[in-house]
Amino acid sequence: MKRLLCLLLALCMVLSLTACGGEQPESVQLFAMDTVMDLTAYGENAAAALTDASREINRLERLLSRTIDTSEISQINAGGAVTVSEETASLLAQAQTYTAATDGAFDITIAPLVSLWGITTDSPYVPTQQEIDALLPLVGAEHLHLSGDTATLDDGCAIDLGGIAKGYTSDCVEAVFRENKIESGKISLGGNVFVLGGKPDGADWRVGIRDPQDENALAAVLTLRDAYAITSGGYERYFTENGNTYHHIIDPSTGYPADSGLLSVTVVAEANGPDFSGPGNGTMCDAFSTALFVMGEERALEFWQTGGYDFDLVLVTADGRVIITDGLSDRFEVVKDSGYTYETVS
Repeated sequence: MKRLLCLLLALCMVLSLTACGGEQPESVQLFAMDTVMDLTAYGENAAAALTDASREINRLERLLSRTIDTSEISQINAGGAVTVSEETASLLAQAQTYTAATDGAFDITIAPLVSLWGITTDSPYVPTQQEIDALLPLVGAEHLHLSGDTATLDDGCAIDLGGIAKGYTSDCVEAVFRENKIESGKISLGGNVFVLGGKPDGADWRVGIRDPQDENALAAVLTLRDAYAITSGGYERYFTENGNTYHHIIDPSTGYPADSGLLSVTVVAEANGPDFSGPGNGTMCDAFSTALFVMGEERALEFWQTGGYDFDLVLVTADGRVIITDGLSDRFEVVKDSGYTYETVS
């Protein structure tokens, strides 16, 4: 049923184009990569930019989705040595780099465990410890072998780019906007937000960080321009059984939904710029938002301080705190009466 609804929504894609003109926005909403995506652009080339961006999103879904049989990821998961495009090879290599950097907290070979739990399907399931233990040996970057444009997986293993594909897609949409000479725009691909330039009136974009405990409220607001703000949280996809809630972010080390004391992680980084080539900051933010959610507060902040990557963080904790790294101190707005306490770390 879920797949049918998704297909119907995709077929009934909402295209909303407003009057032309430099100060008037053009916008489009579509369903892809299992989420609703909203894109807005300003300027005389805005309509063309949104058409190109929509086509790019659909192309990337066909390339990277493991649920589409003809995708390169599905071909790799089917077994044997697979010749892939330079684009896919580059993204897989970058994913392995992030796995190494995060000591395995981000790992695209998590797919067997994702399938076992089925949290993103219509039939989620709480597996036994024996079932989890049987699959844990299949998870690890050492099971994916890359040699030039050839990718091979060990028997029984599979990859899932759900923790990185939308981030990479936002990188590619940034490039499409720049190719179309867009100077002001915003995209939201699920929890992946990118803003290009500022608003046409010169103001910064206001990017809300959802309250993980109330879908109708915000925990904080960021004021940004030329930036990515990508969020991962247990509230995005979950199910409840016997009074217990199980979310979709699996800890590769345990095989269970991560229980790190964090409710959400937002990673913020600068735009890639006009000379972008290959996986960029959108990809990084997506991977790290997942990894740092798995790590928990202490390890996440240590990684931010010593990991050698340029980004900032907003952490929402289970004990009612919002933690902001100091690079965002002048771009961060407290939400009055949110119920959270706010801390800045350096």
